[in-house]
Amino acid sequence: MNIGIDDRLIHGQVTTVWAKEAKAERIIICSDDVAKDEIRRTLLKQAAPPGIKVNVCDIEKAVRVYNNPIYQNETVFYLFTKPADVLRMVEKGVPIKSINIGGMAFSKGKVQITKAVSVDAEDVAAFKRLYELGVKLDLRVVNSDPQTDFMAKIKDISFSK
Repeated sequence: MNIGIDDRLIHGQVTTVWAKEAKAERIIICSDDVAKDEIRRTLLKQAAPPGIKVNVCDIEKAVRVYNNPIYQNETVFYLFTKPADVLRMVEKGVPIKSINIGGMAFSKGKVQITKAVSVDAEDVAAFKRLYELGVKLDLRVVNSDPQTDFMAKIKDISFSK
């Protein structure tokens, strides 16, 4: 199972690097917010790399899809916009062992930890919980980037209330 967090979803790095590295036959975008947005869903499906199917579903459906035997023989790349959604799937029994953290845009209330990744308090809490549950947190924009100790990057971040 290949898991990635990148709030840009289907874009150059995903289509040219990560999906190919994973030998993905299908990309499943797991997000309640994106699943509710018909225009965004349509655009994402149109952006699919040739030969790769794209589905967009909310977290509840993503769990059902993971457990559906129809997809067991397919190589699937699960793509998320935020760590809280990954945590929800893990808490619902999906055995996620490793996550690649590729891109999380900066916005108000977030702290930039690399040029491609910014986090807020909710993100940090979800990452810490995933780490406690034994999920490997792999921070790389492209597969050839060196592995970075993600927990060291977020351990001293504090958010004033």
